[in-house]
Amino acid sequence: MSLSSTLDTLHGQAKRNQWLRYFTIFNRVVLAMGFLPSGYVKIIGERFTNLVVSHPMGHYLEAFHRTGFYYPFVGVMQMTAAVLLLIPRTATLGAVLYFPIILNIFVLTISVRFVGSLLTSPLMVLANLYLLCWDYDKLKYIFPFQQPTATDLEARKNIDTTFPTYFFAGVFAAVLAVGFTVTNMYSIQPYNNSKDCKRRCEGSNKSAACYTFCDCIHQGGQPINKCLDEYNNAPADAVRK
Repeated sequence: MSLSSTLDTLHGQAKRNQWLRYFTIFNRVVLAMGFLPSGYVKIIGERFTNLVVSHPMGHYLEAFHRTGFYYPFVGVMQMTAAVLLLIPRTATLGAVLYFPIILNIFVLTISVRFVGSLLTSPLMVLANLYLLCWDYDKLKYIFPFQQPTATDLEARKNIDTTFPTYFFAGVFAAVLAVGFTVTNMYSIQPYNNSKDCKRRCEGSNKSAACYTFCDCIHQGGQPINKCLDEYNNAPADAVRK
């Protein structure tokens, strides 16, 4: 059996499952709700957060806010993707439009270690990927696979009400894995303000360097890479005897 035939078979089985259909609707609604308020804020020209400019994400968002019509343009695209997701006939287009936007947000979040979307952005990327896989039958023609000559449309109409235990167990495990990874992947983060940043320095084996890092970010407004280099090159605290 060819790869395209195998994928068609697996996809057909998934599309027939009633629980996966509910899960698909859930993902579409949740992703849409994630972009509607943030897109609206951009369209009306307001700042998205109250982060200080010295914070890496705050610095980015301040510059983003000052880009003229580009700022509301992104808001329009976010709201457009969200609305398209909520309409069954345009949900595929919405998922395609949504993906590059949320992927950019995810990469930005990881890059500046922004705690505000450190958990939500990777989960939204995974949810978006699921929706793209759900619409594989509409998107498969862009892949260099040999397409089957016939499709089993009648079989796809038969609804399967079996609860996909293994699938949802995998979803639960994926959420736990993402949560554990993003909360343990960094030895130090700037957090949203100096107070929160310095609170994490207590008990650290490099507490002095940690305080310096927080001041470098929140007081000095330096690039995060420069502050990280200074932290990584700093010696550990002297052990008191």
